[in-house]
Amino acid sequence: MFRTEPLTAEKDWQLRLEAADQDGVATLVLDRPEKLNAWSWEASRQLARLTARVRFDERIRVLVVRGEGRSFCAGVDLGLPEDRITGRSAAERARNFAEGLRWVHEQFRAFATLPQPVIGAVQGYCLGFGFELALMCDIRVAATDAVFALPKAQIGMAIDAGGEMRLARDAGSGWAKLLALTGRRVDAETAARIGVVQALTSPADLLPAARDLAREIAANAPLAVQAIKRSIDAFADRGLAEAMGQAALFAANTFISEDAPLGYAAKARRSAAEFEGK
Repeated sequence: MFRTEPLTAEKDWQLRLEAADQDGVATLVLDRPEKLNAWSWEASRQLARLTARVRFDERIRVLVVRGEGRSFCAGVDLGLPEDRITGRSAAERARNFAEGLRWVHEQFRAFATLPQPVIGAVQGYCLGFGFELALMCDIRVAATDAVFALPKAQIGMAIDAGGEMRLARDAGSGWAKLLALTGRRVDAETAARIGVVQALTSPADLLPAARDLAREIAANAPLAVQAIKRSIDAFADRGLAEAMGQAALFAANTFISEDAPLGYAAKARRSAAEFEGK
């Protein structure tokens, strides 16, 4: 259906979990700096394994997520996705793509619904799936050099990990439509103004600020903190699970369109695609 390489050695890890410190703060690191921490199917599998480890580690009271190097995450690996999804027909490939997305959604839901609060520390590029991952965090601290975008419409694909829905939850449907329909990039100050980012810092102060906030939360009663997170999420995310099911089907339909290969190829060439809606 879809292929990932087997995890054979420590060098194959694209994510890294740093143990909790004495204050109960652990760090999840996106660790592909040479690719601006681009996401992959394998990274989703690793996220699932590390999420399970965090969930049941009583030493972890708060999790900070950051990117190694100069970006948080620049999105998924650039290139045509045909080599990752197989099928004997367009219909079967669409089915396989939708099933792959449903599996991915399960991994992301486990991460987004961790009992521990998750703080995203965002610097540099936070594009496409990187933005979607940041929106799965409970609180976002951003450096002033951070850049956010959901550019899927520019390559002929529906957004497939719930980013537009989480953006609508946090910033309102108008901003979600503006950013998702145009693919426009916004700076950290704009992201803070519309409610996507809760704190701004200089790039040098990003990790200290995120960890200070994490320690402030970790110092509170863990059961109370987790209960508050659960109750807010239950209210804010109502209807999200049903909408995610539709998102998988919408993304699968655009995946087998004629527009998507044009969009991916144009993006690789850094040129504009001429879409025909087919």
